[in-house]
Amino acid sequence: MIELRNLVKRYGSHLAVDHLNLTIEEGKIYGFLGPNGAGKSTTMNMMTGYLSPTEGEIIINGHDILEEPEEAKRCIGYLPEQPPVYMDMTVTEYLNFCAGLKEIPKDKRAAQIESVVHMTRLDGVEGRLIHNLSKGYRQRVGLAQAILGFPPIIILDEPTVGLDPKQIIEIRDLIRQLSEKHTVILSSHILSEVQEICGQIIIISHGKLIANDSADHLEAHLKGAAVLRLVPQADAEDTEDLLHTVSNVSIQELTENDDGTTTALVEMEPGTDPRADIFFAFARAKKPILEMTVQTVSLEEVFLELTEGDTAPAPKKAETAPAPEPGWEPEEESEEGGTD
Repeated sequence: MIELRNLVKRYGSHLAVDHLNLTIEEGKIYGFLGPNGAGKSTTMNMMTGYLSPTEGEIIINGHDILEEPEEAKRCIGYLPEQPPVYMDMTVTEYLNFCAGLKEIPKDKRAAQIESVVHMTRLDGVEGRLIHNLSKGYRQRVGLAQAILGFPPIIILDEPTVGLDPKQIIEIRDLIRQLSEKHTVILSSHILSEVQEICGQIIIISHGKLIANDSADHLEAHLKGAAVLRLVPQADAEDTEDLLHTVSNVSIQELTENDDGTTTALVEMEPGTDPRADIFFAFARAKKPILEMTVQTVSLEEVFLELTEGDTAPAPKKAETAPAPEPGWEPEEESEEGGTD
């Protein structure tokens, strides 16, 4: 659906995106991660046509975004981090305006607007001025315009910012629903959110691609041999003796606890699962195991490991998309009449 070939973006002497090569396949939810200043928003802005690359090619559904910009952009729905909404319009007026920009046929606009309003839970506020909506509802309006026209590719930059927990759950469910017919690219600083809903993880650092794989594969690659944590009701000496009777394990650490138990960390040989053997060894010795869990590497640990040392911030311009129209500027939430 999207192919980036040797993509480069420079701001003076600063290299924001460094010869990036990436392929986005159809029908997946991609989590797009990277430290602040790593080039995430710059890359997304180039994919959507907001910014032009210094070098390289961007192919959107078979269309070069520089040679066929209208055809390429027609394939994309985009929600920037700051929703490009017009405060003096009602929700319906704004979505009608967006439908016109997207060249949706007039006889189909009302039905499509009704559909996206329902999908984003905007029912009941269609006639209200966007200025009088809360930040969370403005975010929903921005999401509705991204979905409008039902393009094959949906790109969402921090889509759950400003939403309450109930709204976050609803938007996550909507993203899963969209992935049934669309390719979704999601940028978020909430790693648990990315891990929960994204099938593929893309991580960039210093403008370079450093990972493009499933979360499970990334975790498995980093953690190496699996580690088993068990807490038997036995002292450290008995625990060590019993573990030595089990094949395919090696003891990493033993800690004797004050309550008569021992906490043991045991490395398991790759491709083996000796948990049943461990259980029966301790059961025969009448030393019950109170806890036994396989330790895993979290996405946070994967992210920190892969981006270690990436602390240099990029210039603000590199991570900020241009305003959608001259004269538009974000406004504060209204104290009166805001919708929560």
